[in-house]
Amino acid sequence: MRGQTQLHPEGRHLHAGEIRRSHRPAPDVFYLEPDQPEFLAGGFLEPLDGHVDLAKFEDWAKPAWTYKGKVYGLPVEAYTVELYYNKDLVKKVGVEVPPSYQLTQAGFADLVRKGAAAGITPVSQGVGDRPFPGGLLLFESLLRKLGTEDYGKLLNGTLSFKDPRVQEVMTWFKGLVDAGAYPKSFATLKLGESHYYFYQKPGALTFPDPSWFTGRAFASPESGGMPANFPLGIMQFPAMDDGKCPTCKTLAVAGSFVMYARGKNKPCAGALLDSMATAGNGDKWMEQVSLQTGLKSDPAKINSSHAEYFAELNARNKGATYFFGTPLLYYRSKCAETYTQVMNNAFPAGLIGVAEAADKMDAACRKGS
Repeated sequence: MRGQTQLHPEGRHLHAGEIRRSHRPAPDVFYLEPDQPEFLAGGFLEPLDGHVDLAKFEDWAKPAWTYKGKVYGLPVEAYTVELYYNKDLVKKVGVEVPPSYQLTQAGFADLVRKGAAAGITPVSQGVGDRPFPGGLLLFESLLRKLGTEDYGKLLNGTLSFKDPRVQEVMTWFKGLVDAGAYPKSFATLKLGESHYYFYQKPGALTFPDPSWFTGRAFASPESGGMPANFPLGIMQFPAMDDGKCPTCKTLAVAGSFVMYARGKNKPCAGALLDSMATAGNGDKWMEQVSLQTGLKSDPAKINSSHAEYFAELNARNKGATYFFGTPLLYYRSKCAETYTQVMNNAFPAGLIGVAEAADKMDAACRKGS
């Protein structure tokens, strides 16, 4: 089997419009993330059914690439949204994490207040270079309050941000912001800097982040990584009062490989992808990249110095009820821009209140508005 590797200019992601406009053929196999549905809608992707043994994929990863009953992507990289914490600092401010690793709504607010009173930032987070981190804590809390069905309605624009349950969570969240939950540099702090802020200096109690956290955290401290002796813990996002699904959490698939539907070498490309979809490659991905994968893997064969971390991550995910996709997987155009400006930035920064934030989201995202 012979092939040619092409690196996309400037490391940018490939866009469907570029394929449509280009006079050159697209690669037979290329990297893509599921948040670009225009590739599927435009007919650019070849279904993998018949090319790849789909039994080699984790069942929970298949919906990310399922379209009209066919599977279109080989899900190499996957992640859950987690709430990391510094075990020593949380204990220092006088909060005991329960055996369930899940604080109540009031318990998390108490953690924020105690951290702020002790001069320790409760939640490391910044939105200086990303459109989504500011919404992680709020939207994971909304998921646990509403459950998967109504949370899906909220993201699909058929449930209002003025729903009393949504308003209740937003009001609780506003209280956290007003209590000093986030760093004063929240608006300009970049994602990489927020990692350093959490586990290096100045240090924070918690850090909501997708589980690709390890891609940066497991680098050497000289390269911006976490100190080897850092007391890292993973707790569940808080359980909301009368929440419909305290065990819910967001699961997503990221970097994946797809086939070009109009390629001239589809049998060869399919054979290549099938050869990649092995448990051995899933194990190597976990060992070498220290990230989760949508390929089936064998934890017993993973030889990693971070095995203890992955055991804890698996323990926190045991019994979870997954909701697939972060908000920006659902939001498009004006709605996505409003999410970025309002829920990612202005609301968690304390610049606007609950009513104004709900008005702006409904105006941009609610169907029929």
